[in-house]
Amino acid sequence: MTDMTNTPGVARKRSTSAATREYYVYFAVIFLATLPLAFLTWTLTALRQLALPSKGPVKSAWSQAQIITPRIFSA
Repeated sequence: MTDMTNTPGVARKRSTSAATREYYVYFAVIFLATLPLAFLTWTLTALRQLALPSKGPVKSAWSQAQIITPRIFSA
């Protein structure tokens, strides 16, 4: 009997559209989870320094989601 487990072309690859959708779902969940903490951090920084921080809460949460999401997919 022939072993076909490592034959090229036999293994099914994940569809790119499904992987992309899954990435966006994870990104959205992580973005929504980091948004309240980013807003709180932004507010506290603004109150302490009496000036608005250069990076807003949405941009901060967006960048955190951009950092965290690829780490989940690379694991």
